[in-house]
Amino acid sequence: MTTLVLFASLFVFIALSVPIGIAIGLSTLITAMFFTDGIPVMTLTQKVFTSLDSFPIMAIPFFMMAGILMGKGGVSKRLLDFAGSLVGFIMGGLAMVTVLTCMFFAAISGSGPATVAAIGSFMIPAMDKEKYGRGFAAAITASAGAIGVIIPPSIPFVLYGVVGSVSIGSLFLAGILPGIMIGVSLMIVSYFIIKRKAQKAASTVSKESIALNETSAAIEQIKAKRIDFKHVLKTFYEAKWALLTPVIILGGIYGSIFTPTESAAVAIIYGLIVGMFIHKELSWRDIYDSALETIQVVGATLYMIGLSIAFAYVLNIEQIPQQIADFILGFSTNVYIVLFLIILFLLVVGAFLDTIAALVILTPILLPIVTQVGVDPVHFGVILVTALAIGFITPPVGVNLFVASAIGNISIERIAAAAIPLFVVMLFILFLISYIPFFSTFLPSLAS
Repeated sequence: MTTLVLFASLFVFIALSVPIGIAIGLSTLITAMFFTDGIPVMTLTQKVFTSLDSFPIMAIPFFMMAGILMGKGGVSKRLLDFAGSLVGFIMGGLAMVTVLTCMFFAAISGSGPATVAAIGSFMIPAMDKEKYGRGFAAAITASAGAIGVIIPPSIPFVLYGVVGSVSIGSLFLAGILPGIMIGVSLMIVSYFIIKRKAQKAASTVSKESIALNETSAAIEQIKAKRIDFKHVLKTFYEAKWALLTPVIILGGIYGSIFTPTESAAVAIIYGLIVGMFIHKELSWRDIYDSALETIQVVGATLYMIGLSIAFAYVLNIEQIPQQIADFILGFSTNVYIVLFLIILFLLVVGAFLDTIAALVILTPILLPIVTQVGVDPVHFGVILVTALAIGFITPPVGVNLFVASAIGNISIERIAAAAIPLFVVMLFILFLISYIPFFSTFLPSLAS
């Protein structure tokens, strides 16, 4: 009865367009007050606040601000130039540049929507100009932006590590190969999609005509039919400070110089130094705007985390995770079948629930289930985050779709339709990394 009331009330509130964080809090409060024994409201209130009094959670606002500062400080433009020198000459080069730059920027921001906003503002207009189709341009940007939460540093990995008591450093390492696999697969699909468009449009988009946005001083037109190593070295040198960011963050963590939270704070300082004194593109006004934007995003995020942890507390008190585990394991104890059922469930949840809320709610429910069938907690963290990241491009709550829609001035429906082949290939990679743990566990085991 308690399980039914808790989840039914949550989905009723969401259906009534109550903000997700508030819906979580209300369903928790109603269930605790009227359908449980011995859970005082004061205890829930304390849970909300004490859960946020966490040193690891401080990494979330720090990584957010670091990503925003570096975007305003010229980092994204230099990453675009470097990515363009590597793959811009290939058929579908602009789409590949978009994906590759999102992979680079993912190693800085830790956020999917932030990656879409930073890269999409340049690349969606550029791809539209070169006749890629505005729907596809927005779709590939939104899809590639999902890599922002898989390649480290990753805000969802920080949350999963806190809630599931899993090493955040190991999760960061575990996300590297899956993130690269998704990025490469999106680039391959982009090649064939643009090649087909070119054939249908009588070479409207050809290798010779693919160029980066001429209106941006940061993006050079690419006309070569093959890679220009001199140009690669030039753009690499110009982007060296941006490319050093993940080296400093991850190197500091795995070199035991600082914790993930401290690395996020170091990333802010590094971003300020690079933006103000090296690139000289970051003004005091930009710093103020970055701080304000961070506060707005964090304000809309942290309260949701606190209420979600209170929700998870009620789940644990009522032993709901164990009931759900018994239910799922009643179908089968085969690890492949259990993972298949969980992945399908996550894909549905990701389409309707915010990633942060879903992580905090589902981790205490699903983690005990998968550990019972022998799945490594770090491996499952990658599965969970990747499955929910696919939710970034699935309506009705695909956050990346909304960001790309605002940038490209195109409807959500057109972007979602264009994203179908990209969704399919991301789904394939998800099952691949789910059923072959090597891709997630190799680097953490190597480091240990």
